[in-house]
Amino acid sequence: MRVPLYRDEAIVLRTHKLGEADRIITLLTRQHGRVRAVARGVRRTTSRFGSRLEPFMHVDLQLSEGRSLDHITQAETLTPFHAGIGGDYDRYTAGTVMLETADRLVAEEREPSLQQFLLLVGGLRVLSSGERRASQVLDSYLLRSLAVAGYAPSFDGCARCGLMGPHRWFNPSLGGMLCATCRVPGSASPAPETLALLGALLAGDWPVVEAAEPRHLREASGLVSAYLAWHLERGLRSLEYVER
Repeated sequence: MRVPLYRDEAIVLRTHKLGEADRIITLLTRQHGRVRAVARGVRRTTSRFGSRLEPFMHVDLQLSEGRSLDHITQAETLTPFHAGIGGDYDRYTAGTVMLETADRLVAEEREPSLQQFLLLVGGLRVLSSGERRASQVLDSYLLRSLAVAGYAPSFDGCARCGLMGPHRWFNPSLGGMLCATCRVPGSASPAPETLALLGALLAGDWPVVEAAEPRHLREASGLVSAYLAWHLERGLRSLEYVER
């Protein structure tokens, strides 16, 4: 029986060893969402494309459909993002968080998620170029990826009643800023400059981001991390290694 083949563009999210020479590769693809596939023999030194199937690699793949896991039959490098990320600690740890976030947000296998794919490719491209600080690229990516997944935070209007701000209180579990009436115990009270920075990170307004003071950048990063942890229901392991 002929095995169906298909091609797709993908970012390698993570890998796991399988047997003595194989790997299971978790991919975020352009057309097929998150896919887990077996790459035969890639751990052998003679492998034709083992190095192309490492995390951060942007690849063009041919795959054959399988019962539980597909099989990678061809791999061509499109963009070796690892070259610009792997040698720098800040970029590497930020990039690892981005990969783990994409893996968690696109939970359903084979559920198309073009926006998440394009967002990840764009984020890794900026990160690998070194044009912007890794922590700023990461925070912007996290806010945007959450928004694409349906968890867009509210920084202008009250997340509970919709009353337009500015407001003083921020609560991750309720979706962002809260007015004085809707405020709940445990809400944070970020500086107005931090709120402007969060909005700029979400919108990609880099002049505002780059002009921000370090204390506001740190406060914004803490709020982004708290918001992410709440909506993913548990924290990311890789986020512990990011220097904030």
